[in-house]
Amino acid sequence: MIEVAPLADGDRLAWGRLAAGYKAFYNTPTSQAEYDAAWGRLRSNDGVHGLGARLDGQLAGIVHYLFHTSTWTPCVCYLQDLYTEPARRSRGVARALIEGVAHSARARGATRLYWLTQEGNASARALYERVAQYRGFIRYDYPLS
Repeated sequence: MIEVAPLADGDRLAWGRLAAGYKAFYNTPTSQAEYDAAWGRLRSNDGVHGLGARLDGQLAGIVHYLFHTSTWTPCVCYLQDLYTEPARRSRGVARALIEGVAHSARARGATRLYWLTQEGNASARALYERVAQYRGFIRYDYPLS
């Protein structure tokens, strides 16, 4: 059975391991100070939220999400990071985390839940195709520094 709940203080080490796996997968170098700051934001309730999924009592996956306004609706939910430990994939962990975020989004009154992934992330996209709708958007990043 998969248990999904907000990240707790005692999850710091396991979260760090999973977050590092996520950042490595997307080839996004991250300093220890950045991990520490992210964990601080997740724990301080400053608008960034985190859930953990436990399988057999162990943290097997994490998700981060946030709410924001848009031009057309006062509240939408952005699922920012989703990662499942590779050895525990295909057991429903990612789906349970998405459902956990959806539950929070509904409770908050959000009118939309959305996320991004890389085009070549075939295993994640296989799940996303089953639980959501791909609407053809392409993302561009404009450098600010």
